[in-house]
Amino acid sequence: MSLLPVFLRLEGRKCLVVGAGTVAQAKIESLLEAGAAITVVALHAREAVRKLAHAGALVLRERAFEAPDLDGVFLVIAATNAPDVNRTVHEEAMRRNVLCNAVDDPPNCDFYFGSVVRRGDLQVAISTAGKSPALAQRLRREIDAQLPVDAGPWLAELGQLRNEIRAAMPAGEARNLLLHELAQRPLCASPACPTRLFAQERVATANVGAAQAEVRA
Repeated sequence: MSLLPVFLRLEGRKCLVVGAGTVAQAKIESLLEAGAAITVVALHAREAVRKLAHAGALVLRERAFEAPDLDGVFLVIAATNAPDVNRTVHEEAMRRNVLCNAVDDPPNCDFYFGSVVRRGDLQVAISTAGKSPALAQRLRREIDAQLPVDAGPWLAELGQLRNEIRAAMPAGEARNLLLHELAQRPLCASPACPTRLFAQERVATANVGAAQAEVRA
């Protein structure tokens, strides 16, 4: 079955992590980066997870998982070292239509965590649908080695310039071509940046052309 590759917006959404060991901690940190509202349920928690709870970054309940823990939850991650517990979490999640990932247990997963290369808002995620995490990690390393270290700041500038162009230039083929061309160019924040000057010139030319066409009409 084919998987739908998506990037979820989790800010403020209730997420549950069952387990608080080394693997669970990595998933917790990923959820925290996404701004999720996290509850952790585990019989025993690592000190790092307890510190996050004491700091108010998450809610920690040191006890066994109970089905009502899933009430109102958007997604759950089962990351215990007990396969039967992870399976139970998935079964209860399915009853409530809650998305579930049981770590390293593909049959009990509704979604998989990709191996991610990140540069600011730029993310490249690789998934093997749980068949070979080692291959996904190898590809991540290869992509990471090729992706410029300043790709994140460049993307931030490109996004800002895109917004400026969309506000100043009418929609159409000329605007689309310009945006695609800008994605090939170096860019910085300076008003004297050659790419910014190039974009301003193209916008001005397009607007003059549109005004002339309106007069002729």
